Amino acid sequence: MKKILLKAKPLLGIVMLLFALSESQAQEYESKYFNNLNNDGVIIDGYDPVAFFTDNKPVKGNSQFQYKYEDAIYYFASQEHLDLFKANPEKYKVQFGGWCAYAVSLGRVAPIDVNTFSIVNDRLVIQHNQRAVDGWNKDVQGNLTKADKYWPEVTAHGGKQITTDEEKKFLNNIDPSGVTLQGYDAVAYFTNMKPVKGDPKYFARYNGATFWFASEAHASMFKDHPEMFAPQYGSFCGYAMSLGKLRPIDPDFWQIVDGRLILQHTQEAYDLFNKDTQGNVAKADTHWPEQVKKHAGKKVKFDKPAKPSTETATAQTN
Repeated sequence: MKKILLKAKPLLGIVMLLFALSESQAQEYESKYFNNLNNDGVIIDGYDPVAFFTDNKPVKGNSQFQYKYEDAIYYFASQEHLDLFKANPEKYKVQFGGWCAYAVSLGRVAPIDVNTFSIVNDRLVIQHNQRAVDGWNKDVQGNLTKADKYWPEVTAHGGKQITTDEEKKFLNNIDPSGVTLQGYDAVAYFTNMKPVKGDPKYFARYNGATFWFASEAHASMFKDHPEMFAPQYGSFCGYAMSLGKLRPIDPDFWQIVDGRLILQHTQEAYDLFNKDTQGNVAKADTHWPEQVKKHAGKKVKFDKPAKPSTETATAQTN
């Protein structure tokens, strides 16, 4: 009996520990604030939020002067700044939980670089990098409005990409998580001249689809010129599109036509498409706007396998 009790006590301790951990995780998950915090629960990398307003530059805070607000710990450079914050935290707090404001306006979160800060309408906003600053500055007030609009939904999704209203006008062949090209690197088709699987840590969002890349260099190339590298027809089969149909693709069946990446569903589709490459490109270009108008913003269902009309098949055979 003693042996059984000796074994039961450690087991009971483990169960209680797991329960405590699950309770802690639940409390963290249930917090209504979605903040960009370090391991100590500190926001904006420990920089003083008040200093952005008073000194117009990032100033590192001191843990001696700290204050918790909306589940985030703020550090301040002085007691004076701490007192200013405590008197009016809504004035000085960083917006969007300390995440990149431009990313939020696009429906997701990204980390920040405090050197990219700006004060907009008396609100502290910080961006991820210079590219985000450039994107934000193209329409500061418009992007702030979008960030305010999408922040609640972004928060509810734990920072994961949501489909914004702007993206609903596009039509893409994507998986349930929004990834297109089956995760293959669009840039690699141009640089490596072959299909290369992308890595989710190197990604970009374009026209409502998430692209993965094999390297940061490829991701950067895409972000600079997405229209150059993005597959045609929303990553649907080019031959099927020439017939006015939506069909999936196989990343191994591809070609670059006049600088445009076009993918096909099968070897047969590839062969049929290339019996009249330019003619089929022209047909696909004609049908694509019709398909976008018909299916954009809706859950896509693939059409049945595309078959050429008897007239077309005869013409391509002769």
